[in-house]
Amino acid sequence: MKGWKKRAAIIGGGLSVLGIAAALVLNALNSNIALYVTPSEVAAGKAPKMQAFRIGGLVKDGSLHRDNLTVHFVMTDMAHEVPVSYTGILPDLFKEGKGAVVQGKLETSGDFTASEVLAKHDENYMPPEAKQALEQAQKTKDAAKP
Repeated sequence: MKGWKKRAAIIGGGLSVLGIAAALVLNALNSNIALYVTPSEVAAGKAPKMQAFRIGGLVKDGSLHRDNLTVHFVMTDMAHEVPVSYTGILPDLFKEGKGAVVQGKLETSGDFTASEVLAKHDENYMPPEAKQALEQAQKTKDAAKP
């Protein structure tokens, strides 16, 4: 084998190994990503199917009830609602009427099964996406009124 053929084979092999490694890394990142979705987007069918994602909004007043260790509540953006069930210990700041973000999967029944619940940490803070979604939902609700 001549020198240039040997170098071409080494470069080709190196590029193929690099390509395989990049594909494995991208696949791992894609499976661990959690998209942020609003309750209105869930109602419109824009939520990822069979994949974990996050829903942000407010915990609807009067919707919180417990079944042994399972907690049931409703997430809302004032336009649409998504029923959520979560088994585990809720954060101390988690309350009705307050902001929260839940991560999990949407069941075929339309209920959201959460694997993680994050409560809003400050009275004045809200993620930009959640704030924009709440404002948009409020505008839509106001425009629908006669």
